[in-house]
Amino acid sequence: MFQSLIDVILPVFLVIGAGYATTRAGYFRFEHIDGIMRFTQGFAIPCLLFRAIADLDLSTSFDPALLGSFYSAAFLCFLAGLFGARIIFKRDWEDCVAIGFCCLFSNSVLLGLPITERAYGPENLTGNYAIVAFHSPFCYGVGITAMEIIRNRGHGGFKTVTSVLNAMFRNVLILGIALGFVVNLTGFVIPETVDSALSLVIRAALPGALFALGGVLVQYRPEGDLKAILYVCSISLLLHPILVWTFGKTLSLQEDLFRSGVLTAAMAPGFNAYIFANMYGRAKRVAASSVLIATGLTILTAWGWLTVLG
Repeated sequence: MFQSLIDVILPVFLVIGAGYATTRAGYFRFEHIDGIMRFTQGFAIPCLLFRAIADLDLSTSFDPALLGSFYSAAFLCFLAGLFGARIIFKRDWEDCVAIGFCCLFSNSVLLGLPITERAYGPENLTGNYAIVAFHSPFCYGVGITAMEIIRNRGHGGFKTVTSVLNAMFRNVLILGIALGFVVNLTGFVIPETVDSALSLVIRAALPGALFALGGVLVQYRPEGDLKAILYVCSISLLLHPILVWTFGKTLSLQEDLFRSGVLTAAMAPGFNAYIFANMYGRAKRVAASSVLIATGLTILTAWGWLTVLG
């Protein structure tokens, strides 16, 4: 099992490392990395989310107890990150929201899916797909709403509401998810040519995003932010799965859904944690370094949670 975890996580680090090394050596300049980031954040990842939601079997994926357990825990972790950053680390409120988002957004796709599949088999991924379907809409909804409320404090309720709505509908990730739900619910069949083009773009989404993250890390080292980074790692890798475990046991979740919920909650912050920080230009060093360090720690913590889950 330990070798399986290494087989899943090591390729992620190799891609990040390639981005870091080539940028550090000067082969790629920061403007090149920014271009890759814009492509993945603004086009490829929205295409990935669109296709994933469009193809999802919603009738078998929705379980209120699972989603309630996972997302209640995620929201509590967001609050822990938000207020912890403010009270413990004295960050300004905009930074606090970005740090809270890091604690909220676990890596449900790149780590959660493959680790659960290797541990329990592809027939036990129903819970994972249910979480993935609502992950980005929920997390971005919470993060964007909190950030826009703070950015527009003192401007009145109407200004805040319009800012939140504008930010939501300008976000291409949210738009990709929304269009995916439209296609799914209407039964529209994507033409084969278009679907083939989407597949080409989607293949570049995660590798490109990870490569760009490596280049970004050259600029944002953890100097001065190490305590905040370790705080994020603790909430993501320990508090979130503990809360899901507690809520799942209370609601008597069936075993496969319970394991999917706990394991997904135990994953490191996803790359979207950096995307959100980069989108608003806040706490980018904390976000980038938290993704990297927590992903490495996941090798150990995931092994521990798999041992406990049996």
